Amino acid sequence: MNDSYDLPFSPERKQARRFDTPYRSRIMTDQVFTDEDLPEEARKAALRRFGESMEHFYPEKSKYRVFFGELHGHSCLSDGGPSPDDYYRNIRDVAKLDFAALTDHHHGGVGSSTLYGRKGEMLREAAVRRNEPGRFSTLFGYEIDGYPYYNNFIVYHRDHTGGIFREAVDGDITAAELKALLAREDRLVVPHDTYQLGSGADLSRIDPALFTPLIEIYSRDDCAEYFDHPFNHDGGGMVRGCCWQDALRRGAKMGCIAASDDHGLQNGLPFPSGGDPCRYPGITGVLCEENTTQAIFDALKARRCYGFMGGRMGIDFRINGHYMGEEFTSDGDRTICMRVDADAPVKKLTLVKNCEDALFIRKNKAVVLDYSADTPCDSYYLRVELTDGRLGWTSPIWVNCG
Repeated sequence: MNDSYDLPFSPERKQARRFDTPYRSRIMTDQVFTDEDLPEEARKAALRRFGESMEHFYPEKSKYRVFFGELHGHSCLSDGGPSPDDYYRNIRDVAKLDFAALTDHHHGGVGSSTLYGRKGEMLREAAVRRNEPGRFSTLFGYEIDGYPYYNNFIVYHRDHTGGIFREAVDGDITAAELKALLAREDRLVVPHDTYQLGSGADLSRIDPALFTPLIEIYSRDDCAEYFDHPFNHDGGGMVRGCCWQDALRRGAKMGCIAASDDHGLQNGLPFPSGGDPCRYPGITGVLCEENTTQAIFDALKARRCYGFMGGRMGIDFRINGHYMGEEFTSDGDRTICMRVDADAPVKKLTLVKNCEDALFIRKNKAVVLDYSADTPCDSYYLRVELTDGRLGWTSPIWVNCG
């Protein structure tokens, strides 16, 4: 927000309102009130100036670029179909994404050997071979069976080195092992299917010290935003207390990604047939300076990312200049800026504050002023709905009271 336009509002506004708009600042209001009718051309010029004044309330252009990627899929190294090279080639050349991770199961699949030997090296070699800094970045990762805390989670490495994590007891992870893994700066842990009875995580019960920095909020037709989400068509059902909002309500500083969990060659692509929403893949948008493995990893680790359903969706969501995934302290007003540039028109932008839908608008951008600190640490995220039914979700921004 341009400081020169931070001009006085009504002094009683905070007693009368919770949310506000810059339209009621003096610079905007004074342009509306006039004592005489203007000639037609002058009136058009005044309308132009009015619209230009509103633009000054938006922040400067983002200092980050947005890259799109696929972070969850399987090959013939575990229970998938394609070869590792075909997996990466399809994401780069057909889905035309900027980065990818091949995340085969560490157990290798029923009746197949684990990744702890030669197959794990093949997984790493494929990531190295297909990595093209500046054009197409690959992350070395794999899927872990982490019962009883996160029955399914993916471990990503900051580079293409290091051994595949193995629990002392195969398939079971202790709290101490999980804490040690979460503490590593060069590793990133992201669970998926948290809401399922058989493969989930009880986010209403586990120790908050075991919360992960990100969650996979959408995976083809599985949505983990909240219990009984209408976009969750998974046959495994849902369990209350096991979704993203359940963790956020307990104070988790947890952002989100989306991925496909595809086992064929449809990563990043819609299914050719099938109803909505299950035909759409999950794609992750990452805000960073360059398209390299380390830059993508660091942005994910910082929660500077968001998830959405298929196609392309650019989202700029900031509060007082802070980007998605950040936490800051303020005792003043919160200037919330949202802007979406997608491949379909925006139907609705919903601002979610402390896991409650606080307001929505039916356009692709807005500036909103929030005068209320509702908790010692308020969380905000943006839910995007496009006219074709696709959704997107940003990682939250957390605002602490000063």
